[in-house]
Amino acid sequence: MAVGKTVKIQQVKSEIGYNRKQRATLVGLGLRKIRQIRELEDTPAVRGMINKVRHLVVVLEN
Repeated sequence: MAVGKTVKIQQVKSEIGYNRKQRATLVGLGLRKIRQIRELEDTPAVRGMINKVRHLVVVLEN
C-alpha cells in the first residue's frame, strides 16, 4: 500500500436488523446514514472492517 492511499466507502443498506457488532463497525467507519460517503485511509484494519459489513456498504473507486 502506498503512503496516503485512501478508500471511499458508501453505506447502501440500513443496519436495522443486524447485530450490534455490525452496527458498531459502521459507526467505527464513520457511517450513520444510507448513501453517506466516507473517505478513509486504506489500512488493513479498515479493510477488515469493510469486509465485516460488506453486505451493507459499497467501495467506490477513487
